[in-house]
Amino acid sequence: MRRARKMKVAAMLLAGSMALAACASDETGGDSGGSGGGKGGGGEPRIGLAFDTGGRGDRSFNDAAVAGLEAAVDEHGGEFQDLSPNADASNRADLLTQLADEGYDPIIAVGFAYGEVIGDVVEQYPDTTFAIIDSSAEEVGADNLTGLLFAEEQGSFLAGVAAALKSETGHVGFVGGVESPLIQKFEAGYVAGAQAVDPQIVIDRQYISPAGDFSGFNAPDRGLLVAQGMYEAGADIVYHAAGGSGLGVFQAAAAAGGRAIGVDSDQFQTVDDPALQAVIMTSMLKRVDTAVSSFIDSYVDGSIEGGSDIVYDLEADGVGLATSGGQIDDIQDQIDDYRQQIVDGEIEVPTTP
Repeated sequence: MRRARKMKVAAMLLAGSMALAACASDETGGDSGGSGGGKGGGGEPRIGLAFDTGGRGDRSFNDAAVAGLEAAVDEHGGEFQDLSPNADASNRADLLTQLADEGYDPIIAVGFAYGEVIGDVVEQYPDTTFAIIDSSAEEVGADNLTGLLFAEEQGSFLAGVAAALKSETGHVGFVGGVESPLIQKFEAGYVAGAQAVDPQIVIDRQYISPAGDFSGFNAPDRGLLVAQGMYEAGADIVYHAAGGSGLGVFQAAAAAGGRAIGVDSDQFQTVDDPALQAVIMTSMLKRVDTAVSSFIDSYVDGSIEGGSDIVYDLEADGVGLATSGGQIDDIQDQIDDYRQQIVDGEIEVPTTP
């Protein structure tokens, strides 16, 4: 098995960022006649995107993928279609096969949950190029699949550093959407970063839904209740890795006079309510937009190496902290110091709690 490749994507960062057919949107940018030829280097691509739970409009993970997709279409032309899973997300394989049957190529699966089904799908469509976010292609072993992975624990370490440096109570919190190895990477990094600053800091941790129940990524009301309990217990800053449920965390922060840390996208920029914007101290950026746009770039120029994983880490600027709103400007030097220690290998961030 080949080692995952670390892609230096800092220079490639782009500015800015139905349930079967009933849930699909079909959008075009430029002319829509070309299919991309399956291996790139041909006409304009026809790109398929299968969303994670919550779909378009989650202002976080899925919307970051949309930003990368739209940037690529602006750059290369072509068209795209996106599909969202049904309520219990039982039709993930159907979404991928629908896109393949309709001739979309490449096809991008957004989220680790597609890892359970994508192996069978890519085998059925050997001439179609696929990518999956947050799941390994090397483990599948298919030459027409690329894994787009992130060092979430490294970015979350910096979020923990920021929380500990800014906390006035010595008590912070973490809200995970679904208890899973991926979200535990966020938790592990956050805890390690906070404890690096203050070994005595109190850190509350709770998941909205258990393993296998993906509703925790799209339940703002439950996110609010979980975070509310943390603020009432004395936490003054809560970090969420909960997708669309993060809105509830922000609402709880506003009601409690606390602060929150967003995830995936720069959520200071994506929320509409100024009252919520005011409580978002920073966000842990996971450059899903860059991963998606860079993958499409590689498809178009014919340089994709299937069967491998691309890892976006701190060194590659694949993860990091947003500075919108200026709330961490006063601690930026300390954050930068921890970042450099991670890049230099002086700090090894854990991936499990």
